[in-house]
Amino acid sequence: MLGKKEAAITEARRVAETSPVSKDALTGPGILLNLAVVYAWTNQVDLAFETLAPMGKIPNGIYYGQLKRDAYWEPLKHDPRYKKLLAELAPRG
Repeated sequence: MLGKKEAAITEARRVAETSPVSKDALTGPGILLNLAVVYAWTNQVDLAFETLAPMGKIPNGIYYGQLKRDAYWEPLKHDPRYKKLLAELAPRG
């Protein structure tokens, strides 16, 4: 948002690489979510979905309500993959 697209991506990737989910199951998923947010807001939509897709299957990943309501995901909401991911995360009744 500050016009520093490449710096944002580089920093978010660096942090994700230094704290992977395999080493830190508590904060690792949150760091990956932040990386997906950076991708979404820097118009790297494919990378955002690539990062988000497995997040619904891990503890502390992304949940239906987060994806549906958080403004972080606004850049993705018009992509058909958003609706697909939302449907995968929807509560089963």
